[in-house]
Amino acid sequence: MNYELLGQLLVNGAIIGTLYGVVAMCFVLIYKSTQVVNFAQGEFLLIGAWVCWALLVKFNLPFWIGFPVTLLFMMVFGIVLQVVVLRPMIGEPVISVIMLTIGLSIFFQAAMGWMFGVFAEPYPQIFENEAMNILGLQVQTAYIMSLIISVIIMVGFYYFFKYSRMGLAMRATAFDQQVAQSLGISVKQVFAMAWAISAMVSALAGVVVGMVNGVSSALSFFGIKVFPAVILGGLDSIVGAIVGGLIIGILENLAEFVDSQWLNLGNLYTVAPFYILVIILMIKPYGLFGTKDIERI
Repeated sequence: MNYELLGQLLVNGAIIGTLYGVVAMCFVLIYKSTQVVNFAQGEFLLIGAWVCWALLVKFNLPFWIGFPVTLLFMMVFGIVLQVVVLRPMIGEPVISVIMLTIGLSIFFQAAMGWMFGVFAEPYPQIFENEAMNILGLQVQTAYIMSLIISVIIMVGFYYFFKYSRMGLAMRATAFDQQVAQSLGISVKQVFAMAWAISAMVSALAGVVVGMVNGVSSALSFFGIKVFPAVILGGLDSIVGAIVGGLIIGILENLAEFVDSQWLNLGNLYTVAPFYILVIILMIKPYGLFGTKDIERI
């Protein structure tokens, strides 16, 4: 058994798992606030990655300027999207809104392909050293940056929901929209902020993945890969999103190790999260930390 490869994959899995957890939190944030599953989440990563690439390559901005500008742009983009496209859907059946997000996903993919082409584009070199040696293991510098930022975001989410006025308003809205509105909370403002934060944080993940693998339409598949992590942790649990992301990140890298050493199937890394998704839905449909809906007739 190649223990060095196993250790390398486990470290990579834990780091990429934190990134999964961050994107999964975006799913949960929108679901908790609006009761809608956003199937255009992967496209938020794609748009953010392309915008940052354009700022760095086309406008020659340094990364330390282009990256914050990208996050600011995506925050505004999320607000505009919610106000213009999604706000008129308030009160409509949930399935209609979900189908709208699927339509947005297709539209954004086509728009990005039209604007930037269909071929993968590499990011310019951001860091002096592309990889760092940690305990004898080579880890991409971009992943180290993502790990640090992801931990900061997770801690920030905790304090945001526990102590900030908007965070408390979001928690109240997620519990009961009518009660929250009767207490003077602007539900429309909460919805807009949820989509803004989701778009901004997803863009961060898109930039990190783009720095490692380049930017192409395949990046939008990242959002679908995160969905098993959301289901595993629980669709309405922030903590579950983090735990689910870590578990899926480690398990898919273990699947790659098993595949490379013994099975030689060639695609187990890609499909393993979805096998896990099916098993989760069969055994624990509400996830590890999800809230069970009990209806009395």
